[in-house]
Parts: sequence; C-alpha cells; structure tokens
Amino acid sequence: MPRRKSTTDEDNAPPSFEDALAGLEAIVEAMEHEQLPLEELVAYYEKGSILLDRCESLLHSARDRIELITLRNKPETEPEEPSGPNNPLAVSLSSGPPDGTEDDADDDDIRLF
Repeated sequence: MPRRKSTTDEDNAPPSFEDALAGLEAIVEAMEHEQLPLEELVAYYEKGSILLDRCESLLHSARDRIELITLRNKPETEPEEPSGPNNPLAVSLSSGPPDGTEDDADDDDIRLF
C-alpha cells in the first residue's frame, strides 16, 4: 500500500503555479488595502518575492517544454516558396522590368518608386 503524504511533506513541497499565484495576489491585496506595520509589510514583501520567483521559474519551464514540443513536431525542412515568375504570390519591387526598359503595359507589378 502506498504511503500517504503527511502534512509536513505537503508543507515542504514547493507550491504549484496556481497556488503561488493565488498567494502572490493575496499578498498584493493585503499590502495595498490593509494598514500593516512595517515589519509585516517587509515579511509580506519577502514572501511575495519568493512566490514571484516560483511563478517565473514554472513559466520558464513550461515555455521550454512548449518550445521542445514545437521543435519535435516541426518538419525537418520547411518547404520554401518559389520566388520566380511562376509564383502568383511573388511581388516585384523593382521600378521596371529586369532588362532596364520601361514597360507601362505590365500593370500587375507593384511599384514603390
């Protein structure tokens, strides 16, 4: 039969992201709206700093895991878009045809100059 966690085991375990965030929100609320003595404010600030570090650590870890999953699911090579005249999405940014002559009949090109 598996051993049940005692309350001391649970007290020593680092809080989950949700618990740390809720604790941080409670501390901010208390510091903003209650008249607290300086020593208690400093203690709240210290505890809030620890909870903030925990939240940031968990977020960083989650971001790294998501990036790893994304890289694992990404195809080996991305197909490149052809940039030649056969690609209907290719846009010409030149001020004229490549041979240097002016071609007013070609209204399909987008000209910036």
